[in-house]
Amino acid sequence: MNDPEILQRIDELVKEEHQLDQQAAASGGLTEEQRARLKELEVNLDQCWDLLRQRRARRNAGQNPDEAQTRPGETVEHYLA
Repeated sequence: MNDPEILQRIDELVKEEHQLDQQAAASGGLTEEQRARLKELEVNLDQCWDLLRQRRARRNAGQNPDEAQTRPGETVEHYLA
């Protein structure tokens, strides 16, 4: 994926996340399936942002951004803040 494609994917994921948030507010909560999907969206968003940061870092270092790879959810979810 190139940068514009990653940004488009982020936008799609954020829209779905907002829809779930709105459903939760309207109905007083989420179903177990919806909570699982929300968690999946959060992981996917973290992976997309991580990939975008990798691509930008590689580009700034004079390296090929296309060599950046999506890291596993377990990795991007457990970064130290």
